Amino acid sequence: MQPIRVSGGVIEVELSSDSATPTAADLTWWIRAAADAVTRYYGRFPVAQVRLEIDRTDGGGVRHGNTFGRDGYARIRISVGSDAGLNEFRTDWVLPHEMVHLAFPNVADQHHWIEEGIATYVEPMARMQAGYLKPEKVWGDLFRDLRQGLPRPGDQGLDHTNNWATTYWGGALFCFLADVEIRQQTHNAKGLQDALRGILAAGGDIGKDWELERALRAGDAATGTQVMEQLYAEMKDQPLKIDLDGVWKQLGVEGQNGATAFDEQAPLAAVRRSITAGKQR
Repeated sequence: MQPIRVSGGVIEVELSSDSATPTAADLTWWIRAAADAVTRYYGRFPVAQVRLEIDRTDGGGVRHGNTFGRDGYARIRISVGSDAGLNEFRTDWVLPHEMVHLAFPNVADQHHWIEEGIATYVEPMARMQAGYLKPEKVWGDLFRDLRQGLPRPGDQGLDHTNNWATTYWGGALFCFLADVEIRQQTHNAKGLQDALRGILAAGGDIGKDWELERALRAGDAATGTQVMEQLYAEMKDQPLKIDLDGVWKQLGVEGQNGATAFDEQAPLAAVRRSITAGKQR
């Protein structure tokens, strides 16, 4: 396939076989849609160049992906079923998840939760802001799933609890709490999106190796707060008691019979609406 040019970057695509399916047109739509969502969220594509290696396999769907970066080099490997088509690509979260990884530096293994947590939280937000997901879907999924990140008996904080729930949903919960708190402290002028854009603007992409503290300082500098550094201090070495149901009530997000409802009179409804809308480029 020809290289795909996006705002601020180039995606070099390598296919593992000459199979006629998925078609080049469908693959191109899928790649551009993922890149569009991530670009919308960060204001530009995170890296100047990335190599996207697509492994065509039997069956359907997008199976799994991995993102790598060192010394300014970025690479995504992803597996796609030969029967996959636009219907599956329109609902795929795997490629945008992997592209979000491009926008944060490599940190020590004990901080893997921040890398996966950002990708887990930002991916649906980015797709929503780009128009690929409805707000009811995004907030409803978070309402259902974020509780998986709450500390459990025996947990020892984000840096010392190595399990799937803490890595993905504990990290996502950190991002969610930071997003809400930044908006409260800045009177809704800034949010986590500003912090993550600030980290990227400071040079913190996947091609760099950084200390986590450096990334958090850069994020806080972009919002004029110390939210990320302070929240990390509270969550890194011990479980933090979180009234998640209370936060949802403040934001005006309610789950009713499997559906999502919004209370526009809730104290922090404006915060929720601002997170939903996101920033303009």
